[in-house]
Amino acid sequence: MLGCRSERGQITDTWTVFYNQDSTLAGYKDKSGVVRIEPRFAGFVTAVQFNDIISGTERNGEKWTSYYLNKKNKVFGTDSIYIFDNAADCENEGFIRFRDRESDKVGLFDKNGDIAIPAIYNDLTKVRNGMLVGLKGGKKQYVRPNDPPADNYYSWVGGVEVLLDTLNNVLAENFPNDNKLDFYSVERTSKPSKDKSKKSFPSSDGKYITFIDFEKEFKAWLIDELLSDLGKEQVLQSTHDTVTWESKEGWAKTGKQEFMDNNFQLLKRILLEINEPETNYAIFLNGLNPFMYDGEDFDEYFNNCGEAREWQYPVLSVVISYNYGTKDISQNHFDFLRTENGYRLISVTIRNAEIMQ
Repeated sequence: MLGCRSERGQITDTWTVFYNQDSTLAGYKDKSGVVRIEPRFAGFVTAVQFNDIISGTERNGEKWTSYYLNKKNKVFGTDSIYIFDNAADCENEGFIRFRDRESDKVGLFDKNGDIAIPAIYNDLTKVRNGMLVGLKGGKKQYVRPNDPPADNYYSWVGGVEVLLDTLNNVLAENFPNDNKLDFYSVERTSKPSKDKSKKSFPSSDGKYITFIDFEKEFKAWLIDELLSDLGKEQVLQSTHDTVTWESKEGWAKTGKQEFMDNNFQLLKRILLEINEPETNYAIFLNGLNPFMYDGEDFDEYFNNCGEAREWQYPVLSVVISYNYGTKDISQNHFDFLRTENGYRLISVTIRNAEIMQ
């Protein structure tokens, strides 16, 4: 069944990591401060918060054992932790990936510790609105072909990608693993969508499955709404409460009203350059930087492992480049965070003019 639920609002009791006196072992406490798991996990702990599933590693002498654990204290997936970029996987929507060490294939556990999808895929994405993308028939291509696989980064080449639900039903064949798609906007239609901000794909039932394309949606909003009538009040409504900007001393933060009072005319002049045919600009999709954006204002945009939820709340960066007839190139950056209330300007970098404090 095709899922359509949001990540938000599904967690009723979140436990938080804490450490023993010498910070060598980690455990978890509930919201009331009651210890639910005594410190026993060694090494790097991925999950700062425990919603449904966590990964943990215990050390007994020289032996290290890794496994998954749910809130019923069920241990599963022993020594089958899914590792990406040197970190264990983080659960999403009550599911977490695992890797079978013998077959080197990836599957999916649910929050009960049961196998929702068997380990038959080269790789899987995180679950997003009850859906995920699986790769079959791919081959690893290592960055350093002549070196051993250990500590040697690789990418997948070839194979076929399919869109799945969490029951391992194939929803669409030959489906690209495209991080530009908003899985929480899914529609089932009899014909491809004519909306320029959306992409449609043939589904397994003969119909079409349609998603918003983040970049297309953002560009349409930027050109047709924000820049069509670029007044100060409109910009303020499209700006986060605090603006992060690059000063001569480093990154600074200023309330949006003060920032716009001092810099609106400068921002207006530069942003309106986008409407000029000769302007060299590009739009990039990124995730929210956890080192720059923290606190309650941004908590919802990160998962329980501190990873940016860019699959739902991406940052769209507008980069305007200037070539002054030499090898020197200057760039201005405007970062917009996608929120439940639309796109919000969160960061500004101006390199060919001075931002006023």
